[in-house]
Amino acid sequence: MTKIAYVFNGPNLNLLGTREPQIYGAQTLADVEALCQQACAAHGLQLDFRQSNNEGELVTWIHEAGRAQAEGQAAGVILNAGAYTHTSIALHDAIKGAGATVIELHISNVHAREAFRHHSYISPVAKAVMAGFGVKGYVLAIEGLAQF
Repeated sequence: MTKIAYVFNGPNLNLLGTREPQIYGAQTLADVEALCQQACAAHGLQLDFRQSNNEGELVTWIHEAGRAQAEGQAAGVILNAGAYTHTSIALHDAIKGAGATVIELHISNVHAREAFRHHSYISPVAKAVMAGFGVKGYVLAIEGLAQF
Protein backbone atom coordinates (compact mmCIF):
# COMPACT_ATOMS: atom_id res chain seq x y z
CA MET A 1 0.00 0.00 0.00
CA THR A 2 1.26 3.47 -0.88
CA LYS A 3 1.45 5.71 2.16
CA ILE A 4 0.17 9.26 2.15
CA ALA A 5 2.43 12.22 2.78
CA TYR A 6 0.27 15.08 4.02
CA VAL A 7 1.48 18.61 3.34
CA PHE A 8 -0.57 21.18 5.22
CA ASN A 9 -0.08 24.90 4.67
CA GLY A 10 -1.47 27.57 6.95
CA PRO A 11 -2.52 31.20 6.66
CA ASN A 12 -1.31 33.41 3.85
CA LEU A 13 0.59 30.67 2.06
CA ASN A 14 -1.97 31.00 -0.72
CA LEU A 15 -0.22 34.34 -1.38
CA LEU A 16 3.13 32.75 -2.25
CA GLY A 17 4.63 34.33 -5.34
CA THR A 18 3.20 37.76 -4.53
CA ARG A 19 3.65 38.17 -0.76
CA GLU A 20 7.09 39.52 0.14
CA PRO A 21 8.99 37.69 -2.61
CA GLN A 22 12.28 38.91 -1.13
CA ILE A 23 11.53 36.66 1.87
CA TYR A 24 9.37 33.86 0.43
CA GLY A 25 10.55 33.75 -3.20
CA ALA A 26 8.68 33.97 -6.47
CA GLN A 27 7.22 30.46 -6.56
CA THR A 28 3.49 30.08 -6.09
CA LEU A 29 1.72 27.53 -3.91
CA ALA A 30 0.92 25.61 -7.12
CA ASP A 31 4.68 25.50 -7.84
CA VAL A 32 5.27 24.15 -4.33
CA GLU A 33 2.62 21.49 -4.85
CA ALA A 34 4.31 20.40 -8.09
CA LEU A 35 7.68 20.14 -6.28
CA CYS A 36 6.03 18.07 -3.55
CA GLN A 37 4.34 15.82 -6.10
CA GLN A 38 7.69 15.06 -7.75
CA ALA A 39 9.38 14.41 -4.40
CA CYS A 40 6.59 12.13 -3.23
CA ALA A 41 6.66 10.16 -6.49
CA ALA A 42 10.42 9.67 -6.08
CA HIS A 43 9.83 8.12 -2.65
CA GLY A 44 6.74 6.07 -3.49
CA LEU A 45 4.44 8.32 -1.47
CA GLN A 46 1.01 9.65 -2.38
CA LEU A 47 0.71 13.42 -1.87
CA ASP A 48 -2.21 15.04 -0.07
CA PHE A 49 -1.54 18.80 -0.34
CA ARG A 50 -3.79 21.38 1.33
CA GLN A 51 -3.88 25.03 2.40
CA SER A 52 -6.18 26.83 4.79
CA ASN A 53 -6.31 30.22 6.43
CA ASN A 54 -8.41 28.72 9.24
CA GLU A 55 -6.82 27.31 12.38
CA GLY A 56 -9.68 24.94 13.13
CA GLU A 57 -9.48 23.37 9.70
CA LEU A 58 -5.75 22.70 10.20
CA VAL A 59 -6.56 21.08 13.56
CA THR A 60 -9.15 18.82 11.91
CA TRP A 61 -6.68 17.83 9.19
CA ILE A 62 -4.05 16.91 11.78
CA HIS A 63 -6.61 14.68 13.53
CA GLU A 64 -7.34 13.03 10.17
CA ALA A 65 -3.64 12.49 9.47
CA GLY A 66 -3.06 11.04 12.93
CA ARG A 67 -5.86 8.50 12.37
CA ALA A 68 -4.48 7.59 8.95
CA GLN A 69 -1.01 7.17 10.37
CA ALA A 70 -2.30 4.98 13.22
CA GLU A 71 -3.99 2.79 10.58
CA GLY A 72 -0.71 2.49 8.65
CA GLN A 73 -1.98 4.56 5.74
CA ALA A 74 0.19 7.67 6.20
CA ALA A 75 3.86 8.48 6.56
CA GLY A 76 3.11 11.70 8.42
CA VAL A 77 2.64 15.43 7.98
CA ILE A 78 4.74 18.31 6.76
CA LEU A 79 3.23 21.37 8.38
CA ASN A 80 3.93 24.94 7.39
CA ALA A 81 1.61 26.51 9.93
CA GLY A 82 2.57 30.05 8.94
CA ALA A 83 1.91 32.56 11.70
CA TYR A 84 -0.05 29.93 13.67
CA THR A 85 3.36 28.44 14.51
CA HIS A 86 3.88 31.30 16.94
CA THR A 87 0.35 31.52 18.37
CA SER A 88 -1.50 28.21 18.23
CA ILE A 89 -1.69 26.07 21.31
CA ALA A 90 -4.56 24.33 19.50
CA LEU A 91 -2.20 23.05 16.79
CA HIS A 92 0.30 21.95 19.46
CA ASP A 93 -2.45 20.01 21.26
CA ALA A 94 -3.78 18.50 18.01
CA ILE A 95 -0.37 17.16 17.03
CA LYS A 96 0.26 15.79 20.51
CA GLY A 97 -3.22 14.32 20.83
CA ALA A 98 -3.46 12.81 17.34
CA GLY A 99 -0.01 11.25 17.53
CA ALA A 100 0.86 12.31 14.01
CA THR A 101 4.49 12.47 12.94
CA VAL A 102 4.97 16.12 12.00
CA ILE A 103 7.83 17.95 10.37
CA GLU A 104 7.53 21.67 11.07
CA LEU A 105 8.53 23.64 7.99
CA HIS A 106 9.30 27.30 7.32
CA ILE A 107 10.31 28.75 3.98
CA SER A 108 12.34 31.51 5.60
CA ASN A 109 14.75 31.31 8.52
CA VAL A 110 12.32 32.45 11.20
CA HIS A 111 15.19 32.82 13.70
CA ALA A 112 16.75 35.56 11.55
CA ARG A 113 13.51 37.54 11.49
CA GLU A 114 11.32 39.38 14.00
CA ALA A 115 11.63 38.25 17.63
CA PHE A 116 7.99 37.11 17.79
CA ARG A 117 8.81 34.50 15.12
CA HIS A 118 11.52 32.91 17.29
CA HIS A 119 9.04 30.97 19.44
CA SER A 120 7.17 27.96 18.10
CA TYR A 121 4.30 26.11 19.73
CA ILE A 122 4.79 23.39 17.09
CA SER A 123 8.48 22.55 17.68
CA PRO A 124 8.03 20.76 21.02
CA VAL A 125 5.69 18.22 19.42
CA ALA A 126 7.35 17.99 15.99
CA LYS A 127 9.64 15.13 14.97
CA ALA A 128 11.86 17.62 13.12
CA VAL A 129 12.04 21.30 12.19
CA MET A 130 13.16 22.72 8.85
CA ALA A 131 13.67 26.43 8.16
CA GLY A 132 15.41 28.68 5.70
CA PHE A 133 15.73 26.48 2.61
CA GLY A 134 13.06 28.33 0.64
CA VAL A 135 10.43 26.21 -1.05
CA LYS A 136 13.04 23.48 -1.60
CA GLY A 137 12.63 22.82 2.10
CA TYR A 138 9.42 20.99 1.20
CA VAL A 139 11.40 18.53 -0.93
CA LEU A 140 13.92 18.02 1.86
CA ALA A 141 11.11 17.51 4.37
CA ILE A 142 9.48 14.87 2.15
CA GLU A 143 12.84 13.09 1.91
CA GLY A 144 13.04 13.17 5.70
CA LEU A 145 9.47 11.95 6.12
CA ALA A 146 10.20 9.04 3.79
CA GLN A 147 13.05 7.99 6.12
CA PHE A 148 10.96 7.81 9.33
